[in-house]
Amino acid sequence: MNDSHTLLPFVPVFIKLLKGPVEYVDKSIWEKLLQYKSELVAFLLPLGLLLVLDEQDGYAFLKHTTTDEEENAVSWIPRRALTYEESIMLVLLREMMAEFEVGAATTRELIRKRREIKEYAELFFKENASRVKFLKEIDRLIDRTTENGFLEQIATHEIPDEQSFRIKKIIKARVGSEELDAFLEALQGFKRMGTAAPPLIRLPAEDSLHSEPAAE
Repeated sequence: MNDSHTLLPFVPVFIKLLKGPVEYVDKSIWEKLLQYKSELVAFLLPLGLLLVLDEQDGYAFLKHTTTDEEENAVSWIPRRALTYEESIMLVLLREMMAEFEVGAATTRELIRKRREIKEYAELFFKENASRVKFLKEIDRLIDRTTENGFLEQIATHEIPDEQSFRIKKIIKARVGSEELDAFLEALQGFKRMGTAAPPLIRLPAEDSLHSEPAAE
């Protein structure tokens, strides 16, 4: 075979990253990513892409090195802005992750049932006149967060509230410690004022974690 047509060994990893984050649970791709990370970084930079890699938490994803407003910017990954409610849900899941990591965890992954996420979210979202509609809205936000790549449904159940979800550690890359601290500080202020309304927080638009729907 002509060497000029030989694929670079990390091309499968590059293609996978263009579709979404790579996690340690995808062992073959993860091992190849770690093996060729230096070569991959050098390959990505001229394309205007940056490899974000957290070996300890076991995830990697791509982000642009330039903004859409910059001249000659090339968009490989669509940018997605979260709604106010989606931002709140993401921060709440990040808080669940923080509590999990400082606790006496016996597993690497944070797994919660849908009802547990809903019970936690109820503490922060203001309930409207119809409780049924309120819970349906929280369900919608859970499903939307799953579509956005921060939750993964790992077990189905005939009772929807008993479905199990993995809260992905990549959520820490979307909601940093500063955003989380600001949210909690604002929340305490609302509690002192005696209101259940959540803090007015909206996470800025960033590169989407998924450029296309996950394959079935």
